[in-house]
Amino acid sequence: MSAPDPVPPRETRLGDGTVAVRAGLPEPVKNEPPLPGPVFAAHFHLPGDPDGPYVYGRDTNPTWTLLEQAIGELEAPGLDGVDTVVFASGMAAVSAVLLSQARAGDTVVLPDDGYQLLPLVREQLEAYGVHVRTAPTAEDAQLAALDGARLLWLETPSNPGLDVCDVRRLVDAAHAGGTLVAVDNTLATPLGQRPLELGADFSVASGTKGLTGHGDLLLGYVVCRDAGLAAGIRRWRKVIGAIPGPMEAWLAHRSLSTIQLRAQRQWANALAVAEALADRADVTGLRYPGLPSDPSHKLAARQMRGFGSVVSFTLADRAHAERFMAALRLVEDATSFGGVRSTAERRRRWGGDAVPEGFIRFSAGAEDTEDLVSDVLRALDAAAATG
Repeated sequence: MSAPDPVPPRETRLGDGTVAVRAGLPEPVKNEPPLPGPVFAAHFHLPGDPDGPYVYGRDTNPTWTLLEQAIGELEAPGLDGVDTVVFASGMAAVSAVLLSQARAGDTVVLPDDGYQLLPLVREQLEAYGVHVRTAPTAEDAQLAALDGARLLWLETPSNPGLDVCDVRRLVDAAHAGGTLVAVDNTLATPLGQRPLELGADFSVASGTKGLTGHGDLLLGYVVCRDAGLAAGIRRWRKVIGAIPGPMEAWLAHRSLSTIQLRAQRQWANALAVAEALADRADVTGLRYPGLPSDPSHKLAARQMRGFGSVVSFTLADRAHAERFMAALRLVEDATSFGGVRSTAERRRRWGGDAVPEGFIRFSAGAEDTEDLVSDVLRALDAAAATG
């Protein structure tokens, strides 16, 4: 019997599932585990000159190194020079890009329909003397605000409204004027969208959500187009100390191996729920980029490889939405998204988002599709019957 063919080198463009189960793994060593356990260390042995990759636990950690390599392989396969930096949370990653790149007198362009903490980020930037302009995600409206900007921040699809912008068009316009571009890739995940392949300088995400998918850790990351950009991001992490714990980093790396399996089921479930909602007279404002009828579908289909797990829609009012939420049995009332267990919430309860009182953000999990759709339709019927 002939020997099996060797595993192709990592430079070869393998499928997403193949990359996911091998991303960031060290070279095999006899009697060692494929993924080494988390390294818990505040300091490392350091005789003589302070050189080498690991000197102090706030700066570097072997567990982070493997995770950063893995995320880079998923976010930007085949791109040379890409450098990834992991953080304690998604907001730590967001803050690292914005606050390390902008100085007093600079201008930053943000979406006005993005993640609900962006207004707080705007306040902080302005307190530091940074000028902030905002515009909606839809119809590439941020183009009109680019003149003289230091950094353009994109969120596509937007959270929670699910509008999509043309990343490559905005990147080309920004770069023509010397503006850096960062894309929040949380909702799409690296399997659904690769901002660096579309020309962006930074791909930023909360790893808490679809990347790791189990709702059991907080994590963030920034993937930088080159080491020069990454140096400023790493310096910010060192100064602020927003570092992930070794256990969280290890759990995140462990979870990456199933990202394709999770994403495929979640995206299929999201589409099935959206299709079922499209036939409901009691549902308005339905958005899911994967629906052919969605206003963003054509653009999303050009630049996305998958449409994500989040569906948004609106019920008549707050009371109707709360009855719907109370009637769900397979869907948890929670504020996160991207997990293997379906979640939903009446988003207006937090304030901040400019959405109606009956607006629902729904995140499809990995349940059997028929069970999930049936639960949603049953809950809608119950909410309508008791109104």
